[in-house]
Parts: sequence; structure tokens; C-alpha cells
Amino acid sequence: MRVVVDLSRCEGYAQCAFLAPDAFRMHGEEALMYDPNADDAQRDQVLRAAAACPVQAILVDRLEGRDAPAEASPS
Repeated sequence: MRVVVDLSRCEGYAQCAFLAPDAFRMHGEEALMYDPNADDAQRDQVLRAAAACPVQAILVDRLEGRDAPAEASPS
């Protein structure tokens, strides 16, 4: 799964770090560190963390074919 946090929107409430500590953690009082490629085993925790974000700064996307190229090359 892919996790993206809009850091310009994040206000450091740390709800995500509380609910999914393996994927999110606070560095200092305001800086959020996160794993953009969180393990699927953490999916439920990450989804709860995203739902709990007061400013909705977290986007979670399931990667469907991890081996698929990011962009298709022109033929």
C-alpha cells in the first residue's frame, strides 16, 4: 500500500502516530515522519489513522501489481 501525507496540511496532532506507530511517528513536536510504503499487515491501523486525522492529510492507496511499472512507456 502507498501512504501519502500532505505535510503542508498536517498540523502535528499525532493521532496517526498513536493509532499506527509502525507507520507514523513524530520527530520533535511538529514534524511527522512516515513510511510511504507501509506493509499491508499494517493496513487496518493505517486506515484508522487516516480516518482519525483531524485535517484529513493522509491518503492511502492500495498498490495493485507491485511489479508493474509506474508509467507505461509509449509504443
